[in-house]
Amino acid sequence: MTTSAPDSAPVYPQAPTGLVRPGIMAAVVVAIVVGVSIYLEHYWLGAFFLLGVVLAFINAAMLRGVVEVVAAEVKPHKKPLALNTAARLGAITAIALLAAILVRPDGLGVMFGLAAGQVILVLNVVIPVMKGLRKQL
Repeated sequence: MTTSAPDSAPVYPQAPTGLVRPGIMAAVVVAIVVGVSIYLEHYWLGAFFLLGVVLAFINAAMLRGVVEVVAAEVKPHKKPLALNTAARLGAITAIALLAAILVRPDGLGVMFGLAAGQVILVLNVVIPVMKGLRKQL
């Protein structure tokens, strides 16, 4: 059993930050959704779902870049990170809502794509970290 010393900080496993593995998983999910949407003759639903997944991955890539810049500062501040996050999420929300409102009902695919992309990205980080924590116990 691996534990940290009583007076030291806890040791957490390294979280994966790459986008290749979640990108492959997302491509499989998008292919399934596009296939189903073509079968149901809602062609634009699959396209908007893809747009939502792409927006989720763009958000993740931009977030990683901003965090690296802020963390590299000698005296990091939360304000630039908060402002960037608000602008980024505001733009993504505006695109998703615009598509959902203007292209009903298939435009809702953007919302489903964003949700699916976020779930894939979160699970890509959470599962390996939980496995690493379980090995420490």
